[in-house]
This record gives sequence, C-alpha cells and structure tokens, in this order.
Amino acid sequence: LARRPSRRRLYDGVADLFLSRSFPGSAPRIEGHRSSPNGAMSAVSARGAHGAHVTRSTHVASTSRVSRSAAVVPPRGRGGAARLVATTVSASSDTTATKATATTHDVVIIGGGLSGLCAAVSLQSAGVDFLLLESSDGVGGRLRTDVVDGFLLDRGFAIFLTGYPEAKRVLDYDELQLKNFYAGADVFLDGSFHRLADPLRHPLDAVKSLSPSHPIGSVLDKVLVGLVRLQSLWGDCYEQLEAPETSIALRLKELNFSDQMVDSFFRPFMSGIFFDPKLGTSSRLFTFVMRMLATGQNCLPVDGIGAVGEQLLKKLPSGSVVLNCEVVGRDDVVGDDGFTMTKLTTNDGAEIFARKAIIVATAGPDARRLTGEQLDTSPSAPENSAVGTTCLYFAIHGSAPYETPILYLDGSKKPAGGRLVNNCCFPSTVSRSYAPEGKALASVSIVGVPALSDEALELKVRTELQDWFGKREVTEKKWTHLKTYRVPFAQPGQQVPTDLNRSCRLKDRRTFVCGDHRSPATFDGAMRSGRLAAEAVVEDLF
Repeated sequence: LARRPSRRRLYDGVADLFLSRSFPGSAPRIEGHRSSPNGAMSAVSARGAHGAHVTRSTHVASTSRVSRSAAVVPPRGRGGAARLVATTVSASSDTTATKATATTHDVVIIGGGLSGLCAAVSLQSAGVDFLLLESSDGVGGRLRTDVVDGFLLDRGFAIFLTGYPEAKRVLDYDELQLKNFYAGADVFLDGSFHRLADPLRHPLDAVKSLSPSHPIGSVLDKVLVGLVRLQSLWGDCYEQLEAPETSIALRLKELNFSDQMVDSFFRPFMSGIFFDPKLGTSSRLFTFVMRMLATGQNCLPVDGIGAVGEQLLKKLPSGSVVLNCEVVGRDDVVGDDGFTMTKLTTNDGAEIFARKAIIVATAGPDARRLTGEQLDTSPSAPENSAVGTTCLYFAIHGSAPYETPILYLDGSKKPAGGRLVNNCCFPSTVSRSYAPEGKALASVSIVGVPALSDEALELKVRTELQDWFGKREVTEKKWTHLKTYRVPFAQPGQQVPTDLNRSCRLKDRRTFVCGDHRSPATFDGAMRSGRLAAEAVVEDLF
C-alpha cells in the first residue's frame, strides 16, 4: 500500500472518457508585485508543539483565504525542549490560537503544501501523533489565493483537473463547487482566433475545425489527437510514468504530427503546463497529462485554487498545524528513554522533537538542506534547472472581451521566440466569484521570468493583448493592472531522462521525503507523494 494505490482506485475515473484541455497548476516560489510575497511557497515548515517564540510577519500582501492568530504557550513539556509560541491553525474555517500541548511528537512534517497536507491527512487517518510546521502564513504551498480589491487571484495560473485519481480519492469535489472551462482552446494566429474543440463535448465546433481552410493543423492532425487520447487510456496510469521515454518534441514527431500543429497548438499548450517551449519534457508526462484530460474536466474552485489546501486543512485536528515556523536545523539526540529522536530547530531557536520520524515536504533545494543527504532535487537525471513562469492579473471594468470560459493560446510559438504572452483566460467567465459585480478578471501567463521592470513588462503585455482583443478593448482605463506574480521556481526540471517514482525513504530510516522532486510536478503527483510517504512511515515504524 505504501508503494501503489489499488488498481480499483486507479481506474475509477476512466469511465468518463471525455477530453478537456487545461493547464494543470504547479507549485511556485513567488515574488509579488505591489505587495509582499509572504507565504508564496511552503519554504521549510513543520508542525510544532515545543517552545520557541515564532515571529509572525506583520505585513501581508493581501487578504488570504486563511486567517491567522498567535498564541503564547506557558512553559511545559518533556525532554527539556523549549516552549513554543507560534501561529497555529485549527480544523475549523476560523484560525484560532491553540496552545502546544506537548514537547514531542511521533512524527513531524516539514512543509504545508499539498504533499505535506496529504501526508498529515494520511497520518491522521492512521491515528498517528503528528505536528505539521509551515514557514509561511498559510497552508497550500503553491496553491494559494489572494483577495485583491474583491478579485480572487491565484498565485500563478492554475487549473484543477478532475481526472486526477489522487484528487478524487481525497477531495470532496462538491464542496469545492468546481466550475468548468470550455473543453478546447482558441489559438491566436495570423491576426485572429481559431478554435479547437473536444469533439465529444462540442461536436459542432469540432466539425468546423476539420475544414481544410482551418489554419491550426490538418485533418490528419486532429485524427491523431483522438488516437493519442485513446492510447493514453491503456494500462495503469502510474505505470505509464515508468514506460520507455523520449522528449515530448520527439514523441510528437514519431506520432507524425505536422510541424504546424506542433508549433501552433502543442507548443503553447504544453508550455502552459510544463513551462518548456522546447518540449524537452519527458514523453511520460505527455501521456499522463493526455490521460488526465481524457478522463476529467478542467475547472476552477468557486473560492479559488487555494480552496484545495483549505479543504485538506479541515480534515486535520485543531492545533496540529503551526504557521510562520521555519526549520533551520536538525540533529539526532538521545532522549531520557535511551532512544534516538530528531531535534528540529526553528528560526527563533525553538526545539521540536520527533520521536519516530520526520517527513520533509518542501521544495527540492530546501529538502536537500534539511535531510543532509545528496538528495536529488529534480525528477530529471542529471538534474536540470528549475522552470519558471510569470502571471499578470488585470481588473476589467465591465465585461470580458468574450464570455466563453475558454483558454486563449499564442499560436506563434517556436522553440525560442514568438510572443511574450503564452496563454490568457478570463477566470470570471468560468466562475463569477473571481470578480466583483460588474467587473471581469483577466489572467495572463508568460513562460519564464522576463528580465524587465514591472512597468516595461506590463506595457509589453498590454501591447500584445491589444493585438489579440483590440486596442479599444485593452486600454489603461478599462484594464487596470492588479498584480504580477513572478515565479522563478515553478517546477523542478522534468526533461529526459527522468525518474518519476523516487523512493520516499532515506538511508537513516527516520527521514522521509515527498514532493515534486519525488514524483511528477502535478497536483496528483504532489498529493500522492505525500500519502505514500505517510504510509511508508506507518509501515516501517508503527
């Protein structure tokens, strides 16, 4: 069980064989614009119940979906550990100040992103005593949502794919109130948009794309898309991540897609997922994503993508999560009973003890620092540099240019070059909750982090969007810039060759790791990685 979910769980979503395209989110390290980047990513965090004074940040970029408060814990505890004063999170929607009730826990989780939260949920289900420490001001890691002037701004564009097996296993979709995107995309090429649609969901629009005059690919290209979709459904979806691999670019060539189809559709589409215009990402991930698109819908939660982390938080007991608590060191110590424990030291000097194990659920570079091992920080071997993205949000005074809840792609992409903007959408057309009454929200995504000032970047993006939607539409008066998220570490490298099922166990048998350096950098990969790490802890130590 610690290594593979049941075959029944793997196939419970294959019955819904409809294609819906989207850009699965990633977990970024974020630099904010016009506001502080606090809590952009779970840096090094843990769930603590010992005592050091943890300092709260007093400047918050914008209203978060998770409220915060602090508590002073009276001196108490075993093993001589310091007492902890920290922000803690209750299982209810309102965060409360909760006293740390012990100095030692069986397991301490470092990191409150998707992996850490899913590890905590699994330990809770197994009845294991644990504490989760998060260095930022909220849980969710890369899946956070800010509220700015009444708009919901996800910290980096992300779409929720309902086809992910692990998400279906853990989350309550009804509670998330998921709102669907149109199953297809509008591709901007040669001065106008051209629609590609899922033939099963939008047959009339799909038939139009089969016209010989349609500039995005040939009729054969569209037939090949259907065949690739069908092939992606064969076998076990997780075993596909261990299949023979090549790059996405070479796989598309092997499948006989035309250069025009690759450049105008697959390149911008896959760049929005993997931030890799050269399409050097593993073909294993191409197959996996195509399968997820075929078995689910593309959605946004009504309360923003941050609602995913908040729902997981509600499954945890009150006081089991500590915010604003960064782990800066670890040591092995011998307790009064003669058994070895792991001592974690926070940035404020607090000492938190783990009797049996720690689970490091942080980004790869932080995990390497905490584990003290030459930990691979990327699924690729040899390691590749991380990939990044930049997301700009605009408040539209009035309605969006088009009301169809669809994704817009730049069809001019090449391995290098093309427009700065890769993709755009209007989240408020997907869910009205993303914008106040009488207004709309524009989300614009760029591959990488351009070396431009905020002002120069905004101007260049506006200019390109005027080509897309018209100069009369995209004006400074009608489109007001809300915020820019610069995400230099959106995902670790996933270029070939890859190992997408790395072990969560380390040599000391007390340290376990999870996250996108152990698994695919997808929502599903992060969630499954956290569960498998927790199951390994229970199997090995309890």
